[in-house]
Amino acid sequence: MKPIKYIFLVMIMNKYLEFLNQNITLSSDEVQLLNNNLNQKHFQKGETIHHCEHIHDGIYFIESGTARGYYIDENGKDTTWYIYFNDENSHLTNLVVFDYDSYLNQTPSKLHFEALSDCSVWIMKKKDIEYLCSQYLKWSEFMRRSSDMAYSLVHQKYFTQLVQNAEERFAEFLIKTPYLLHKVPQYHIASYLGITPQHLSRLKKINKCK
Repeated sequence: MKPIKYIFLVMIMNKYLEFLNQNITLSSDEVQLLNNNLNQKHFQKGETIHHCEHIHDGIYFIESGTARGYYIDENGKDTTWYIYFNDENSHLTNLVVFDYDSYLNQTPSKLHFEALSDCSVWIMKKKDIEYLCSQYLKWSEFMRRSSDMAYSLVHQKYFTQLVQNAEERFAEFLIKTPYLLHKVPQYHIASYLGITPQHLSRLKKINKCK
């Protein structure tokens, strides 16, 4: 029977393979090295995964459960930044729970991360990732593509907030991520879209969302 770490690693790498759209096979030595650098941690629903103002010194790969990243503005308003989960609908950006800017520059994070349900994550420290990147081209390519996606995510999020109205943002949401409506509380969806819960309810009624 394969170790739990190995099974999870294969699951993550399958997402990676889909993302890169090519066949990549890890050697037994590479798998073992990754296993040695992964540590598991569990969070209960409502528990903070990572605090704002703390530096991200590692990457959290979500195995089960649902989490969100959010920020609080100077007026105390809570705004959802992103939703994290691992199932058939997840993309690579949904799997990796961390503030890339904080991780890259080793500066205090501007985001909070919390478990929306009981969560299990696997953690890899920055120093271990840097070692893997220096030794294995596959992992280096994974991190490079991940950084590209992190930039693209930020660009798209700000761009849609600037040029799209609420109806357009919700229409795009229904096309790209309709499953999130049934995954997280509706007020988090409203916050993520930059609208009020009441406005979200109206848009759901207009679009005949169940």
